[in-house]
Amino acid sequence: MLWLKAFHLIFLVTWFAGLFYLPRLFVYHSMAEDTISIERFKIMERKLYYGIMAPGACLSILFGLSLLYTYGFALYKTQMWLHLKLAFVALLIIYHLYCGHLRIQFAKNKNKHSHVFYRWLNEVPVIILIACIILAVVKPF
Repeated sequence: MLWLKAFHLIFLVTWFAGLFYLPRLFVYHSMAEDTISIERFKIMERKLYYGIMAPGACLSILFGLSLLYTYGFALYKTQMWLHLKLAFVALLIIYHLYCGHLRIQFAKNKNKHSHVFYRWLNEVPVIILIACIILAVVKPF
């Protein structure tokens, strides 16, 4: 069981590293004006999304579900903190997919947002991470 937790946390950190970095790349990409930089950002964003974020997300979710199965779903039916944490995980998955959508828009040269938008977007995973850690460690309810 401790191995499951360890791998869950390892891939969670991997996933969040990408979730923190991809919107930062979007900030710089949206400000880039020369073709060489724009093409370089497209490559970096694609490699980050498919090489780090997607595997990190899938494996983090897989090990998280394994933990749920190992501990027993019945045990957690009454644990409100877990329900809320899983709701935040669902939001995180939506955020991840939205970042993938934005990456595709950049790849097609159809970005519609300013660098300020991406600076604010970059704060979303921070809030979700703080909420999830507090819920998992403190278990306030």
